[in-house]
Amino acid sequence: MVAHYDDDLDGYRGDLSKSCATIGEVLKANGYGTYLSGKWHVCQQLIEEQGDKSNWPRSRGFDRFYGITGGAASYFDLPTLTEDDCTIETPKDADYYFTDAVSDHACSFIKDHLEQRPDQPFFLYAAYTAPHWPLHAKPETIAKYKGRFSEGWDTLRQERLKRMIEMGILDEDTQLTARDSTQPAWEDAPNREWQERRMEVYAAQVDSMDQGIGRILESLEASGELDNTLILFLSDNGACAEEIFDTFFPYEKPAGKGRAKPLSCGAYTRDGREMKHGNDPEIMPGDETTFQSYGVAWANLSNAPFREYKHFVHEGGIATPLIAHWPSGIESKGALRRETGQLTDIMATIVDVCEAEWPDEREGKSILPCEGSSLRRSFAAEGSDRPPLAWEHEGNCGYREGKWKLVKRWDRSNWELYDMEADRSEMNDLAKDETELAAEMRNKYHSWADRVGVVEWGELESARNARGVYTDWMPHPHD
Repeated sequence: MVAHYDDDLDGYRGDLSKSCATIGEVLKANGYGTYLSGKWHVCQQLIEEQGDKSNWPRSRGFDRFYGITGGAASYFDLPTLTEDDCTIETPKDADYYFTDAVSDHACSFIKDHLEQRPDQPFFLYAAYTAPHWPLHAKPETIAKYKGRFSEGWDTLRQERLKRMIEMGILDEDTQLTARDSTQPAWEDAPNREWQERRMEVYAAQVDSMDQGIGRILESLEASGELDNTLILFLSDNGACAEEIFDTFFPYEKPAGKGRAKPLSCGAYTRDGREMKHGNDPEIMPGDETTFQSYGVAWANLSNAPFREYKHFVHEGGIATPLIAHWPSGIESKGALRRETGQLTDIMATIVDVCEAEWPDEREGKSILPCEGSSLRRSFAAEGSDRPPLAWEHEGNCGYREGKWKLVKRWDRSNWELYDMEADRSEMNDLAKDETELAAEMRNKYHSWADRVGVVEWGELESARNARGVYTDWMPHPHD
């Protein structure tokens, strides 16, 4: 990641700033028990032997933590697996599966809190890695999806759009973007058995997460706290089109059957079998010895009807649904809202709902103000008063104001402009027709970028290249 190598650039350090507050810190200071099960991924020191834990979860507001300090890992053997403040070995139990462990610890945290601190409210962050690569799932769960994707990505993209229109999620006139130009038609695709298996494993990963969330809800219901608990469910980005090659992992295999740390996996499994890294059609994904991703074509299906993927700020990279459940706080049941929002709004919403006081300082250092906007008006069907949205991620830029969205890819100089009410799929670029509007929005984007400290992608690339770090994982340009 860019941030892990740009220590001298604020906002790109890959380490939590001392001038920001985490949601754990805010709520703990306001009387909440705070718990995190899953993925952290906001610190540079990933294992205990590296010494500095000042940005580990328990140092940044969470009472308990179980999960990984890094961003992704094998689901069976996790080099950065951590419990509270200690790096731990992955259990040798053959049935161990990280998604299940995240769910189990989340349930345990709730149970322990209600037993030990029954008069104190709690906050739980269940940060699943599923369905992030690698494609790892339990055999019995994979078997549930055998043959479910045999029609291929072309037919299934059309079916998904049709179903979302029928459900009222998308308007009737929503268009389906073209298949990614780098990918073949399903009928021409080689290795179709392997391709199907990739999507079957991906679906199994989602299935296990879904079952785990069900167990968390059951634990809340059994405790009598379900109706009084605000539950928010969302993904942090669109589907990921990254392909994994056998050179993907920057480590040398140890001479013995040990593991390399701190990475997303080792050279060998827990029982000494050699790992087979990379999207190899000769190797079916799913078990502990493999390390694959589901690739561009299936990500194109997952993002239907939109284009682009994780990394980008076109809709395929950023448009994800948010589900809010709070029987005692949200009057509407099963209702759809069309307002725009952003991940920064989660903090603002929870601070609002919990009537929490925002801190002025942390360890003598001033705290930045909360950046997002509360979603409570949207919950109450009162519309949204949210200010314009802005993004910059790895050189991909965007600005959304009302129905208009200005967007640019990292590898192109031109900005695109879309009417999101008439063209949610971003297929009709109006930048040349609405030149004054595009220029005005571009100026607003740059004002925002200056305020928050955005650094131009070319400058970041130069700094990283000077240190011998290259972005070979960035998706290649395509139409």
